[in-house]
Amino acid sequence: MSSIFTKIINGEIPAYKVAENDKFLAFLDINPNAKGHTLCIPKQEINKIFDMEEDHYVELMKFSREVAKALETAVPCKRIGMAVVGLEVPHVHVHLIPLQEMDDMRFTKKEKLTPSEFEEVANAIKESL
Repeated sequence: MSSIFTKIINGEIPAYKVAENDKFLAFLDINPNAKGHTLCIPKQEINKIFDMEEDHYVELMKFSREVAKALETAVPCKRIGMAVVGLEVPHVHVHLIPLQEMDDMRFTKKEKLTPSEFEEVANAIKESL
């Protein structure tokens, strides 16, 4: 069965996409810790990050870095936090979270955004790439 992220890649589920190439996709988390919380995923469905081929893993980190730099430009913050947890969706994903304080990295604190706020931040990130 396809993961929810594979369904996003295939266009079966909408997403606020911010960056994409032939191997990776970045989109806003719909249940964000902070405004601009972005997920970077490989288009190939892989359950665990350390099961990725080394070259593919390195490319994901480079892609994530590029998105993080744009995110930091688009969303005022002290820094961008990065986490790889992987328990909630069985598809590799890198969380990029704009941080003002340590609590922004906790996955218990959530931000509520309207669809227009999601669109606005997605467009700001895209423009910063």
